[in-house]
Amino acid sequence: MANLADVATASPVTSEPARSAGSIPGHGPVSRPNMVSVGTIVWLASELMFFAGLFAMYFTIRSVEPELWKQSTGVLNVPFASANTLILVISSVWCQLGVHAAEHGKAHRGDASLLSVPSWGMREWYVLTYIFGAIFVSGQVLEYSELVHEGITLSSTAYGSVFYLTTGFHAMHVTGGLLAFLLIIGRTFTTRHYSHAQAAGAVVTSYYWHFVDVVWIALFATIYLLK
Repeated sequence: MANLADVATASPVTSEPARSAGSIPGHGPVSRPNMVSVGTIVWLASELMFFAGLFAMYFTIRSVEPELWKQSTGVLNVPFASANTLILVISSVWCQLGVHAAEHGKAHRGDASLLSVPSWGMREWYVLTYIFGAIFVSGQVLEYSELVHEGITLSSTAYGSVFYLTTGFHAMHVTGGLLAFLLIIGRTFTTRHYSHAQAAGAVVTSYYWHFVDVVWIALFATIYLLK
């Protein structure tokens, strides 16, 4: 009887592993999504609808004025625009390398030489991204000056209005991205400890930059290739 009493009062033995607080069986620990990332994605979705409206405007007016499009698209410098597009695409590569460094807590290269590219941190890659983005915007300004010289202005024809509205709004978005890069880069100089919150800021900035990159590829194909 004593043995039975000992068995009855003993703690039950289970083969299941102890569950940690806040975990779901079969799904691992519960974690909240980064609200900054979620908010950025939602905002970019609204920006996508904005650019979808610009694309709809472009194709609608083009269908009404096909002869005007044949005359106007002939003055576009496609090789120059292609090179400018390549610059923007490459900038996204540098941006992603900066994100990789930020996610590993490497804000900058430290005491390593600037020529030691493998030791670069987020700051160096984002500075390079900023330079390429600035070159892209400068290229668009140069292209605008050439088109104005050819007589294509914002108020000259329907084509001019649509061209400057679509590419101009994109250039404004790229400029906004460049300002965001300056903010992220500046924070690496003002803080001693590179926190997770700062890394999250670098990541969401990359979301925005990749977004404007993809939008420009669609604009380039629509305006310069689909003549």
